[in-house]
Amino acid sequence: MCGRFALLTDLSVVTASFDVQEVACEFRTGSNISPGRQVAAVIHDGVNRLVGLRWGLIPAWARDPSVGKKLFNARAETAAEKPSFRNAFRKGRCLIVADGFYEWRKEGKAKRPFYFHLKSGRPFGFAGLYERWMSPEHQPVVTCAIITTAPNALVEPIHDRMPVILPKEREGVWLDPGNRDVSGLLSLLKPYPPEEMEVSGAPVAVPDVPGSEER
Repeated sequence: MCGRFALLTDLSVVTASFDVQEVACEFRTGSNISPGRQVAAVIHDGVNRLVGLRWGLIPAWARDPSVGKKLFNARAETAAEKPSFRNAFRKGRCLIVADGFYEWRKEGKAKRPFYFHLKSGRPFGFAGLYERWMSPEHQPVVTCAIITTAPNALVEPIHDRMPVILPKEREGVWLDPGNRDVSGLLSLLKPYPPEEMEVSGAPVAVPDVPGSEER
């Protein structure tokens, strides 16, 4: 799963890295971004726009918004089919911007956090899903989830899942709202090449988060 990540890169670098033509949010960074927080995401609706989404997806049909507390991750194997995510998979794909993510390994009675990031040091985009939910007061709430997949060789000794990081050359395919090729989209949701990543001890104190991934 992915329950904590970091984004520390300057806005100017993010906009250049993701070819963002419009910033439509208050850009926020953090070394310990958790579910329930606003995250920076790239969507495409004619142009690439940087928007703020609340992490924890509330399906449009949900009666109770608290379901979003459990739906912060979506499994790549079932995201196109699960009722919670299938509408977003077809109509609401995004890139959630990050510099790195955390996973934990149990060591005795404690859990030790590890920080995974790209060797290049550049920001990257998690494959994400987003959806608009209307509150009883008719206020729109736009929320998101990060897609996870099997771990690569670097992550596997620490955790049995990892977030999907999309290669730069495939980001446009994922963002294209006109792309209805489900099998082609699913083929993008692979473990990131381990030789392009590094792992280190967590740079800050990061509490673990209960597993609430859709299964």
